[in-house]
Amino acid sequence: MHQETPVLIQRRGPANCGLGTIMLNMPKALNALNLEMIQLILQQLDDWARDDSIAAVWIEGCGENFCAGGDVVALHRSASSYGEVQSSKFIADFFSCEYRLDYRIHSYPKPIVVWGTGFVFGGGLGILVGASHRIVTETTRMAMPEITIGLFPDVGGSWFLNRMPGRLGLFLGLSGAHFNGTDAIYAGVADRLLPNTAKEQLLAQLAQLPLVNGSDSLQQNNALISRCLKTLALPATQLPSSKLRQHFDTIQAITDYPTLEEVYCALTNYKDDDPWLQRAAKTLAAGSPLTARIVWEQLQRGKYRSLAEVFQMELALALNLCASGQVKEGVRALLIDKDRKPLWQPASLEEIAAEKVEQYFAAAWSGTNPLADLEG
Repeated sequence: MHQETPVLIQRRGPANCGLGTIMLNMPKALNALNLEMIQLILQQLDDWARDDSIAAVWIEGCGENFCAGGDVVALHRSASSYGEVQSSKFIADFFSCEYRLDYRIHSYPKPIVVWGTGFVFGGGLGILVGASHRIVTETTRMAMPEITIGLFPDVGGSWFLNRMPGRLGLFLGLSGAHFNGTDAIYAGVADRLLPNTAKEQLLAQLAQLPLVNGSDSLQQNNALISRCLKTLALPATQLPSSKLRQHFDTIQAITDYPTLEEVYCALTNYKDDDPWLQRAAKTLAAGSPLTARIVWEQLQRGKYRSLAEVFQMELALALNLCASGQVKEGVRALLIDKDRKPLWQPASLEEIAAEKVEQYFAAAWSGTNPLADLEG
């Protein structure tokens, strides 16, 4: 692959109803999304939406991982430090374009198949979850780990975390817990688990499907692709075990409180011997208290909003948090200095007043929301 080309574009299949393919081509960076990649993918999807010779789209990552999230190191360079008062055009452009891409995938007029193998974190999950056909594999490892860097589970997290069974979305948003492909299907953010070895066979079969173009072709093409995926999917007896299913009752009990303070206490004081839940508890305890407060509030506010309204709300949160010092400090501790000792300000839930939380949901721009043109 050509490392200097961050996104590789190809087409397969018949000239009149082909398969357009997009490959994230930054394997050394685990295909983390930078602004150029986001813009290229969005432009290509817009072009193919108008192209009658493309009937469906395939998105994958180069190498063993789909996408480890957004380029948070670039965000660190432009984000504010504690006490600074500044705005960043780069950060505004990055999140506006990323959320516009995610929304485009959710509402795309043609089938989109995403091959979500390896790491599918943060922004990678934002791309996968909106696709019409969401594939995971035996190596898939997902997470919304933003609590570790002082951000929040964005890219539509206010939408899809709210639609997981029970309170799994709240648990995953607060804990940043990792989950596998079987978990992803159980949680409703993936559709099929295929073996990694099936990718080339699947691509060849998709390119040969009798797909059609036209205003009423979406349902027919979706059905053809779904049947193709079903023939290659791993049987239930061969799927990895699901932590989310196994611990569902425990997670429900831990999160069964009317206030964040009570849920926070129940999870951070978890004492049983399960290492997966222990890690979740430790991640929350070490994570940003402000992020925990934002997660609780965003899920409350996002529960009954449209998808467009969710992205408009999340844009304000992203810009305000990047201007707060939280993100710069969180990324510093995790990825720059790697001391894993972030100095969160505020340092505890008790220090965060309700009016302070409200400020993070306020408009971070003058005039209209940059995503106001998204359909409700």
